[in-house]
Parts: sequence; structure tokens; C-alpha cells
Amino acid sequence: MRAMLSDTDFIDSLAARIRAAAAAATPLRLRGGGSKDFYGQSLQGDILDMTPFAGVISYEPSELVVTVRAGTPLAELESLLAAQGQCLAFEPPHFGPHATVGGMVASGLSGPARASVGAVRDYLLGVKLLNGQGECLTFGGQVMKNVAGYDVSRLMAGALGTLGVLLEVSLKVLPVAPAEVTLQCRLPQQKALDLLNRWGGQPLPLNASCWVHDTTASPAQDLLFVRLRGAVAAVEAACPRMVDDVQALGGEAVRMDNAQASADWAACREQTLPFFLQPPSPEDCLWRLSVAQTAPALALPNAQLIEWHGALRWLWAPASAAAHLRAAAQKAGGHATLFRRAAMGTAQDVAVLSPLAPVQRRIQRELKKQFDPAGVLNPGRLFVGW
Repeated sequence: MRAMLSDTDFIDSLAARIRAAAAAATPLRLRGGGSKDFYGQSLQGDILDMTPFAGVISYEPSELVVTVRAGTPLAELESLLAAQGQCLAFEPPHFGPHATVGGMVASGLSGPARASVGAVRDYLLGVKLLNGQGECLTFGGQVMKNVAGYDVSRLMAGALGTLGVLLEVSLKVLPVAPAEVTLQCRLPQQKALDLLNRWGGQPLPLNASCWVHDTTASPAQDLLFVRLRGAVAAVEAACPRMVDDVQALGGEAVRMDNAQASADWAACREQTLPFFLQPPSPEDCLWRLSVAQTAPALALPNAQLIEWHGALRWLWAPASAAAHLRAAAQKAGGHATLFRRAAMGTAQDVAVLSPLAPVQRRIQRELKKQFDPAGVLNPGRLFVGW
């Protein structure tokens, strides 16, 4: 029976392995639960398994802050918070039962509420990590006011492990909203986007939205779902006003059963809605277009699912459409990401992320050099050739 390693012993063993990898120029593949292995450019190197380094270090419900080890299961953390009536307001997707807190931060992915409450990085107070030289570094802390100068800890959100091995993270948490209502509205895409833009400029407790052309209904319908969260009085006062706005555009709006709505929002977050499960063709990839929230309906032949009040557009298209989709996204004030590759495989030379401008690319390369000079941590996960 193997003895359990202390935190210090585990960190020392990781640091030694990183130093050995750097000396031998051997790539390391950082991995938690593996639920987001599909995301990113490529997977290379010997696996550095972080799941043994799990557990809550400290939790102060009255201070709205929790510090956990990176290998902690995300579901375990959410259960702990729920028992105190608190939550991760940005609703991170799991994409599988083994998602970890480290993977949540490294991927930088947020759920349906992101446009209203902020992203993962906005709730990241501090991190402890090992850089590519095996040095243990600490950035930030456990309160919002302790950040002076450049907030290095937030660089780790979305870096996909290319800048360091996350050991511990401190997160800001929030109380669960006392009231929640979801409205189902029948509206075509452009009218739905126009209405969301108008609501965005009003004092409404609008928390999340999702527009989709629902082909499971007979006949198919254009549906906009909006979720309200906040004080009971604010939510109840907003509902009739928003229903009137929908009807003024010739649409219909009904209040959904909360249990059904909750299941639907969870399915949206975890991409288990019918839209995500059945690509039109085996050659199609799932594309994620991040655009300006006020962008109009995109002139694309592909059916779309729209979140974040218009700022996030999902669609299925082959990898060969990369240039066209990226041009359309750039014209709409954003960029396009190849989020999931086709079931039948896709050429690895198709960049997952949109190419960076020269200045941004230089900054990214310099950051990589500072944190991981030998380039052994998740090489190639973000960009081709890295």
C-alpha cells in the first residue's frame, strides 16, 4: 500500500519532473480530469496528472472566497458552495463527470450567464503554480483589493496550461439569487437580437439568453429563451414588461416551469441540447464565433445557436470554411474558434484559434518565454508551431 504524499512532497516531485523535462526538452501534457481534452490545437507530451492534488484548502462563506487545489473535482466544489447557498456565478461547463477546478481555469470557459456576470478570470483572485523551470510562484491572494499592478493570476484563465502548472486557485463566489424566471419567446433571429440589445440598456435582471431554431418542434420554431435572476421584486416586476415587449414585435412569450428551465440551461451549458449533438454532416466541426454583442444576424448559411445576448454564436461548418467564418466574425467585431473537430477527423493544420495580430503574437511569445523558457508545458495547445 503506497503512502500518501504531503502537499510539499507532491509539489517537489512535480517540480523535479518539470526541471528534468526542461533539461531534456521533453514536452509535458498537463491533465486534470480530461473532460476538455478536445479543446485546443494538439495534445503532446508525457501526461502530468494533477487529479491526486485535490481538496479544499479554505472556505469562508462570509467572505465569499474559496481556495482549492487544482485537481479538485468541479462538481465537489459546486456541491460545497450549494450547501451554503452560494455558487460560481459564471457557470463553468463540465463537459464530463471528471472536470477539475484547474481545468476550469485553464480552459477559461464560462456558461450562459457570462455576458451578465463576467467570466472565469473575473472571479480569479489568486493562484499558486509551477512555471516551466520548476519554480513555485504565487500571484494575487484571497481578496479583490490585494491586486496591485498587472494581475498575473488572470493570465492563467484560458492559457490551457501553457504558462504553468496550476497548484492552487482562490476564487470569488456569490450567493445564489433569491428569484429566477425563464421566459420562452417566439421570435425570429434579428428581432430577438434587437430586443436583447434594447433590454441590455434597461435596468432589468437579465442573466442569460439563448436563441435557437428549434427543429425538434413540429413545425420548427424560432425560440428565444431569457433567464432573469435577482431580487424577487425585481424579477416579478420585469416579467410582464418583457412579455409586452415581445408581443409588441408580433411574438409570443410564456413563463416556463422552473424545473424544466433549469434542466434546459444546464443542457445549454454542457452542450447536450439537440443542436450540439447532431451535426448536419460528419465533416462538420463546431465553431464558436465571439462577436460584438450588438452585431446583427450573420449572413451565413449555417443554422446557429446564439448565447450571451448576441455575443456568442455557435454553428456547424467544415474546417475548410475557416477563412470565411473568420472573416465574417472579424467583420462583426470578433473572432472564430474551431471548438470541436469533426467526428470523422480534421486536418491538424487548421488553426483552432484565429491568427493573432503581430503585436499580440509577440506579447504571447514573450509571456511564454518568461514562464516556460524551454517550451515544455503543453506545447502546441494554443497555436500551431508553439
